Amino acid sequence: MFSLELYREQLLQLHDHICPRQILGLRMGELAGRLLGLSLPRRDKRLFVFVETDGCFADGVMVATGCSLGHRTLRLMDQGKVAATFVDVLGDSRVGLRVWPRPTIRQQARMWCPDLSSRWHAQLEAYQRMPDDMLLAWAWVRLQISVKALISRPGARVTCDQCGEEIINERERWVNGARLCAHCAGDSYFVVLDADSSAPRADASVAQYVGALRDEVPAD
Repeated sequence: MFSLELYREQLLQLHDHICPRQILGLRMGELAGRLLGLSLPRRDKRLFVFVETDGCFADGVMVATGCSLGHRTLRLMDQGKVAATFVDVLGDSRVGLRVWPRPTIRQQARMWCPDLSSRWHAQLEAYQRMPDDMLLAWAWVRLQISVKALISRPGARVTCDQCGEEIINERERWVNGARLCAHCAGDSYFVVLDADSSAPRADASVAQYVGALRDEVPAD
């Protein structure tokens, strides 16, 4: 039987209120623990979790499982979905249990809690009470990536031949015989500004962004 009280204090350390998606994260974590035969939350690194979106849902998964970015047992695979895949790394680390909410749960929540003041409050309450098979769907999946490669090995560190920065966890790339970081290999999320240029002021860039959004909104 799900009990929010087991998690309330930890959740409130992360957020100033508890929301439906946190409940979904907690329920998914608990279900995965039962199906994998693992006690939760974990204090070791036996369980590895891929979450498919960030935000409060991911915090719910983290609190229920004990997995986290800091322990290198949780990884964001940003698919824009409230879903997670759980892997027991002591078993076949290419096989995981993927769990996601059933598409009808918002409508079901109103039926479970018709007297509550809003859909949000109905979801918050109903997601705690609905049975697993009504709230969640799950499937065993084969991973296309290696959990062992993601975890890497302790002490793995090299230096990029181009920029000189340290690379850990075996994330280096080999290009024409050179050992490079992802950025120097051309796979980067940022562009270095020229030495004689300067970044735009934060307030100016925000104003430009808001103005662009305003231009995209059709007139009434």
